[in-house]
Amino acid sequence: MGEEKQNDERKNKYAVGCSIIGSIISVLMGYDTGVMSGAMLFIKEDLKTNDTQVQVLAGILNVCALVGSLTAGRVSDCVGRRLTISLAACIFLAGSVLMGLAPNFATLLAGRCVAGVGVGYALMIAPVYAAEIASADIRGSLTSLPEICISFGILIGYVANYLLAKLPLVYGWRAMLGLGALPSAALALGVLAMPESPRWLVVQGRAEEALSVLRRRTKDVNVERNGSKGWKVSVIGFHALPPTNKMTNKNVTHLTGIEAVVLYSPRIFKAAGIASRNSVLAATIGVGVTKTAFILTAILLVDRIGRRPLYLSSLAGIIASLACLGMGLTVIERSPPHHSPAWAVVLAIATVFTFVASFSIGVGPITWAYSSEVYPLRLRAQGASVGVAINRVMNAGVSMTFVSLYKAITIGGAFFLFAGLAVAAATFFYLLCPETQGKPLEEIEEVFSQGWRARRRASAAAVEMPASGGGGGGGAPMA
Repeated sequence: MGEEKQNDERKNKYAVGCSIIGSIISVLMGYDTGVMSGAMLFIKEDLKTNDTQVQVLAGILNVCALVGSLTAGRVSDCVGRRLTISLAACIFLAGSVLMGLAPNFATLLAGRCVAGVGVGYALMIAPVYAAEIASADIRGSLTSLPEICISFGILIGYVANYLLAKLPLVYGWRAMLGLGALPSAALALGVLAMPESPRWLVVQGRAEEALSVLRRRTKDVNVERNGSKGWKVSVIGFHALPPTNKMTNKNVTHLTGIEAVVLYSPRIFKAAGIASRNSVLAATIGVGVTKTAFILTAILLVDRIGRRPLYLSSLAGIIASLACLGMGLTVIERSPPHHSPAWAVVLAIATVFTFVASFSIGVGPITWAYSSEVYPLRLRAQGASVGVAINRVMNAGVSMTFVSLYKAITIGGAFFLFAGLAVAAATFFYLLCPETQGKPLEEIEEVFSQGWRARRRASAAAVEMPASGGGGGGGAPMA
């Protein structure tokens, strides 16, 4: 028994290691987002850009990521998950070099566009690869790894802003943006040491190779001859199933304003009363630390208490934080200059951090985990592409309109609007998204093949069953 447990732990560590390597691409995406928040301050001063150009520069990454995400699904189905990760790193490398050497705004924008395509590939492929190589009992944690990597990248970007701000203006922001090229080059080569997704190998008819990977990942493997069609790999909870008619996607939760806080946190802190540039950049580091710490907490909890409790609790915190942030900023804005009530300043600054914490402990990581779970094997990559595309459209809309939005309805009003959108997201998720914790990927299709009313009835029936009849196992009652 002890030896068997050790073997299982070893195989889980193997899956964790592969998922970590595959998710490193997300660090690059996070770094670009974090470093741009500070770099925009210096770009505006050096290149004399206006607010419209700043918004375009901030949001164009998401627009181009839309292009990348929509093509990445088909590319990964053709060449495999592993080579798609390598391709994403190469594209991001090219974009980083362009931005780091940009002599003018047009070249900088072109580099940002190229990097955006790489981001689209990265956002789509990392959770898909993690979901396909992980076992059901640790899948939630592993598919959340891209989000922790994004947050870690954002934190590194904030720190780079603070440290490189001391360089001469002409070099500082270029060094900030160009540094992303170094890890991109290393990852493009290093990813080739990873195994391919066993599920993708099965779809390609390469059952022997899939079996080799699976033997290192799980003990529940059997092989049988399938007539003239060759070998059939059978793993507990691992069969290719036909597509479902109805899959839900909840990437619209990014309309709650996380992109505005991450990209424009320096402006928000200035509006809240923090005056000096160094203090603003230091405060943004605090945002990065908070985001990373709470996502780590989410990764520890997601496979223990389930997706729904974390997600709904997260949205409750987001709604409360955004409402309080909107109130604090409104009071500050309507007060005489330099005479804002101390309580409003403290409330505004504190609720930036509580908003980031609330988002990071649920909505952030679980969006990627859930979106990588709900599609059947044949459509998983393309379905994830559509999910990432929706996510990027939402983020692009927020990042490219935030400055204009808060000038039109005040900065406090902008966050009240985000709070209302969070209420709509909570209602959608509560009614339409069932629990997927502990279920093999192939069983989840059965859940989504039912209408939401049927799922609600099944949930009510499960609650009424005696505890002794509920059975053990990893599956939580559906809701």
